[in-house]
Amino acid sequence: MVLDRYTIKYMETQCGRKIRSSADCEYLALDIESLTGEHIGINTIKRLLGFIRDEHNPRITTLNIIARYVGCETWEQLRRMDYAYASSSFTGKRKEVIVRQLELGRRIRIMYFPKRIVDMEYQSDCHFLVLKSENSKLLQGDQLILTHIIERYPLLVSEVIRDGKSLGSFSTGDRPISYRLLPEASQQGE
Repeated sequence: MVLDRYTIKYMETQCGRKIRSSADCEYLALDIESLTGEHIGINTIKRLLGFIRDEHNPRITTLNIIARYVGCETWEQLRRMDYAYASSSFTGKRKEVIVRQLELGRRIRIMYFPKRIVDMEYQSDCHFLVLKSENSKLLQGDQLILTHIIERYPLLVSEVIRDGKSLGSFSTGDRPISYRLLPEASQQGE
C-alpha cells in the first residue's frame, strides 16, 4: 500500500522537506520518532511512500503513528479529514526550547541528518556541556553557548569551547534538527 498524496503532503509539511530520496526517508523516520516517540522502520517508510514496491498492507499501529505525526489522534481520524483542505497551509506545531528558562542540569538530545546525535546538559547562562556525541563534529566535553533550540531549524551555536579554547561558532548548516528532552540524571541511574 502506498499512502495517498494528501497524507504524503501532510508528512512533508510536518518534516519541512519534500521526500524524494532514500536519504529523505531516513530523515523522515528520525523526525517521526523524535516527534511521536515511536519508531517506524526506514524500509516501511519507503514502502508507504512508493520507493519500494510491495503489496503488503501496513499494520494499523504504523498508520496510527503516521496519523499522530501529522496531528491526528488515529488513522481513522486522518482518513475522515476533508481532503478539500489538504492543499491549505498545514504547518503542525513547532517546538522550541527557551534556553534561559531551562533548569540547571536539564538534558537535551539533538538529532540531525545523517544519523548525528548530540546529548548535552544545560549548565547556566546559555552554556551547555556535550555529554555524548555520535557522528558530529561536536565532541564529548565541548562547551556550547547557544540561545535557541528550534525544532526543524538548524542548530546555531554562538561559540564552541574545547579544552579551554574557543573554536568559534558552529551550525548544522542547512540541516534542520529534531530534539527531545531527556530524563533527569537521577532517573537515568547516574
